Amino acid sequence: MTGLAEARAAIIAAGQRLDHLGWVPATAGNISVRLGDGSIAITRSGGHKGFLSDDGVIRVGLDGVPLREGDRPSAETGLHCGIYRRFAAAGAVLHGHSVPVTVLSRRLAGSIRLEGYELLKAFPGLATHQAAVALPVFENDQDIARLQDAVETRWAEEATIPPGYLLRGHGIYVWGADMPQALMRLEAVEFMLRCELEARRLS
Repeated sequence: MTGLAEARAAIIAAGQRLDHLGWVPATAGNISVRLGDGSIAITRSGGHKGFLSDDGVIRVGLDGVPLREGDRPSAETGLHCGIYRRFAAAGAVLHGHSVPVTVLSRRLAGSIRLEGYELLKAFPGLATHQAAVALPVFENDQDIARLQDAVETRWAEEATIPPGYLLRGHGIYVWGADMPQALMRLEAVEFMLRCELEARRLS
């Protein structure tokens, strides 16, 4: 059962890690953890993720509504909540804005296929590099409820759902059972996307 203090510490540490790697420039990105009481700890809107304090992490319900008057969560809180509602095992969600994610999602439609990489083992059910994963790419939409509807429609059509997706020209969402797993998956995906971007540059 994750408490608010533990979640805040995990989110602050994750923000520093993502900032160090250059994946959350300026005020970009957001980070959340599911709490033991079913609510969500998530980064406050507008803060730099590399310099978070306890006050930079607030609580919202599974509907995305702040649980304390005056708190303002990220505009994309609804996407975090959609992941938690759909996947009972999801305990942490990361959203970043790296260069490979931004560039590739602008150039590729439908999905980005990752195949033959050793780090595919970061995905559930894959024990070898002899596998492939298609990461969905969704059109970015400022109407978060409508965007979440599009995501859920895609999930309903897929037999196997990878723990991540991209928004065109915007960023990536990755989740895991806890923060260490979410970070591991994000780092694996970012490495593979950097490889894809470099391969396209060389060709």
